[in-house]
Amino acid sequence: MKSQQTFAIGKAIAAVVIVIILIIAGSAAYLALSSSKSTTTSTTSISSSQSSSSYSSISSSSSSSSASSSQSQTSSPSSSSSSSSSSAATSSSSSVSSSSTGQGGAFRNTLVIDDVNWPYDDLNQLYSPSEQPWPDWTMYGVYQPLIGVDLSQEQQKGNLSFIPALAQNWTVSPDGMTYTFNLRPDVRFSNGDPFNAYQIWMQMYGLYYLSANASNWMYSYAIFNYNNTRFGPATIALINQSSLINPSPQAISVMSNQSWPIYVTSPHQIVFHLKSPFLYMTGLFVAGVGLMFDSQYVLNHGGFGAPGAVNTQFNQNPIPGSGPYDVVKVVEQNYVQFVQDPNYWAKNWTPGQVAANPIFDSGHAKNILMYYKPDGLARYTDLSTGAAQVVAIGRSSWNLVLANPNTYGYAVNPAQTSLIMGVAINPNIYPTNITYVRQAIVHAINYSDVNQKVFFGTLTPYVGPNPPIWKQFYNLNNLQPYQYNLTLAQEDLAKANITNFPTITFKVPVDCDYCVNTAQVVQSDLSQIGINVNVEVLATTTWEQWYGNYNTNVNNSAQIGQLSTLGFDWASPALDPADYWLSFMSCTSLWGNWAGYCNPTVQKAVNAFLSTSNVTEIQQAVKAADLQAYNDAPYAWLGVVGLWYADGSLVWQKNTVSGLYLDPTFTGMDTAPLINTITFVSSS
Repeated sequence: MKSQQTFAIGKAIAAVVIVIILIIAGSAAYLALSSSKSTTTSTTSISSSQSSSSYSSISSSSSSSSASSSQSQTSSPSSSSSSSSSSAATSSSSSVSSSSTGQGGAFRNTLVIDDVNWPYDDLNQLYSPSEQPWPDWTMYGVYQPLIGVDLSQEQQKGNLSFIPALAQNWTVSPDGMTYTFNLRPDVRFSNGDPFNAYQIWMQMYGLYYLSANASNWMYSYAIFNYNNTRFGPATIALINQSSLINPSPQAISVMSNQSWPIYVTSPHQIVFHLKSPFLYMTGLFVAGVGLMFDSQYVLNHGGFGAPGAVNTQFNQNPIPGSGPYDVVKVVEQNYVQFVQDPNYWAKNWTPGQVAANPIFDSGHAKNILMYYKPDGLARYTDLSTGAAQVVAIGRSSWNLVLANPNTYGYAVNPAQTSLIMGVAINPNIYPTNITYVRQAIVHAINYSDVNQKVFFGTLTPYVGPNPPIWKQFYNLNNLQPYQYNLTLAQEDLAKANITNFPTITFKVPVDCDYCVNTAQVVQSDLSQIGINVNVEVLATTTWEQWYGNYNTNVNNSAQIGQLSTLGFDWASPALDPADYWLSFMSCTSLWGNWAGYCNPTVQKAVNAFLSTSNVTEIQQAVKAADLQAYNDAPYAWLGVVGLWYADGSLVWQKNTVSGLYLDPTFTGMDTAPLINTITFVSSS
């Protein structure tokens, strides 16, 4: 729940910071286990009026991966230059086509995709609590989620509803503290091992163990109480004496211990008991830690690792998943090859079944080659020549896409999204520690100018931090988004009563084109009210070294400077409204409070999300916090973004690709399309 789609380097540093904090955090606070087993809720959970998807992206044109673009490329398979189909175009030139009809239809021998990032931590799912690997190219194609999302509703209309995935249904207790998941009984991993509740139990506790048994191991949410939990090498040894496939009575006794927060009640039922109500628990299982892998395979191949030391052999030798594709080859910093699994458990699903839940589509290409290509021109060349069928295109080549609307289709986010852009205004350093100065800045920015010059006119104004897709909590005071008003800005600045206004700094990472371009527009805007801004374009590692949790950001205020962007931009690996408050606004933020902002009224809203199931109570707290933050102006919210990569998008040739779906967390975990959902105009 920190900055997501900034770039891989940022995620690497975030992961290190989080692991250190988790190790220090140790065990959780006390949890009184509820003995009540009454349940009330249905299988599809949140309605679209409550729903959200978390958006973010990276600049395709800026090669914002952790890997250096100068790294050498090893030889590639000859199939990487497979030709595209010449059939007639069917998809819109400016929207994600979601026309997948499930199994059947056109089929290709080879599909080639060019992405701008190489996955940080390669393909190792053991890093998932730290929101790695990112981008997760294996998402849904190799690893399937416990909870699904109606992808069509989400990505075409901006409405979110959770639907069954590997959990065929679930219930929630009346107090909102106990989630019971009933699992599909027919699922197997690609190596033949069965998927069951014991596998999930081991996955959850194995990841907990890697965090040094920290209660907030799951995306930093401290929602479990582990005071009565004693999980460590002895427990792992006990499980190893039997197996997760046919566990011994002693192993079952441990896994069914209801004084622990996660426990098994049968081979196909698992329970998560929270220390306090959290209405959005299901949103934590659509990606990241919710992607299920074969824990028995992990135990058979060296185990999870040790606290703070993940077993790295799975970086390039991925753990088996239950999805329709297997990873057969990894060439570091070059490409990953996927091949369809002939024994995929859902391969006989009907087109109608798959259309209702495309997560389980068996795929429409036998071989898939996913390339890391940091060079924007190389990616566009692959697209235009047909060497690749789906390509990440950024600012440097975007006009070429726009100039050929009959040739190219590209991904556009729905109107209700949560890919947000903004500028952090540091309240801990002079002169932006003065509220009138921050108010002057938010009114001096020409938001329309930023929109047109930097984001191709795709920004939609909004009032942060909560994105508009979470309708229940968005702008409850009906505030107007910050407006460009030089007269008001000058009045605010005069009230600050500063005789000799100092030059302020706006530090941005060199790898983010739209960050640099935004800073330059803001620099020009602020000069109109007499504020001189020094834009410092820094190496990404230099720029980000000063950021961490809330206290780190406050302590490093002088190094951070007065202005900064929100990382590159923002997304979450979980689909829940709490992330934006916990990250941007919390006095206990582990990552993402770029401004270093803390206010007691705002903190009450942060706490409400994780302490009550009373929506009205949360709304009241959020309403007060919204108004407080709006007046305090620690962030200038630039808008919600329409393009998948903010200043570019995923692009395909219309005569080749007929449809695809994207990461439901909108680059929170992946920037590439979901590989098993890509459909084609004709076979080849």
